[in-house]
Amino acid sequence: MSIAADSTTEPRLRSVTCASPAGLHRMAYWEWGDPDNDNVLLCVHGLTRTGRDFDPLARTLQDTYRVVCPDVVGRGRSDWLIDPTGYVVPQYVADMVSLIARLKPARLDWVGTSMGGLIGLGLAGAVMAAPLMRPNRGAYGLGSAADIPLGRMVFNDIGPTLDLDGLSRIGDYVGQDLRFEHFQQAVDYVRSTSQGFGPHDADGWRALTEHVFNQQDGQWVKHYDLRMAQAFALQTTEATEAAQALLWQAWTYLTMPTLILRGAQSDILAADTVKDMLARNPHAQAVEFPGVGHAPTLRADDQIAAVRRFLLAKQD
Repeated sequence: MSIAADSTTEPRLRSVTCASPAGLHRMAYWEWGDPDNDNVLLCVHGLTRTGRDFDPLARTLQDTYRVVCPDVVGRGRSDWLIDPTGYVVPQYVADMVSLIARLKPARLDWVGTSMGGLIGLGLAGAVMAAPLMRPNRGAYGLGSAADIPLGRMVFNDIGPTLDLDGLSRIGDYVGQDLRFEHFQQAVDYVRSTSQGFGPHDADGWRALTEHVFNQQDGQWVKHYDLRMAQAFALQTTEATEAAQALLWQAWTYLTMPTLILRGAQSDILAADTVKDMLARNPHAQAVEFPGVGHAPTLRADDQIAAVRRFLLAKQD
């Protein structure tokens, strides 16, 4: 597979128009590798992150895939929603369907970190349910979610059961309006709130900061819509339990090969949840990384190797 000369070290920035109940919005995405490659790897980031989190992984896989890393709406280069209550997984799934329709993959593999894993599980659940919901779609020549060619899926430190204490920790800082005079202060902040990412050198922490903070009026501010904290705060225990029941149902019926990554010190994905996931789905396997919490950043050599080995394994 030939690689475009301008895609070996830096990605191309593109966008797709998506719809919400409040109107249209633009979702930006970063694309690596041959733009004509219909073997696509879609990499979706965590709650307050951006698609640039996957730069190291994308560089190692762009010889095989067209690697596409969206900035989920409200983050990075994407638009903000008019109605902040729309910052929920069903909207994100709908946006990904719009993106996939643009990409037209012959095969679609998925890597989802934290929130990105939940989006992937929601999408996979829709794909599995589509033939049951619309058994006569072929008679009218219409496509559906069942036409999305999902292949292998990687769930990075996320599962159908969420640790409420870990969610509370994340919720404490999501909506904080912080402004720093110097970029290094932003780096120090990200490092202090992201110890679960595991050990990184100074360059690593700068890389993990440069796309989630941007400079406005001489100050460094968070590069996402702080109003997403409103939707986060609306999640009740009852709503969370109902969502988890649906996620477990989707997980149980997945038929594609899946890989669960877990940080050994994670406060979001419990070890017992991973055991339960493996017991309920025979197509799943798991890898745990010592010295890491929530979530592995997929920058370390061993983390990249685990993902690459799984995605490129020969089909049974």
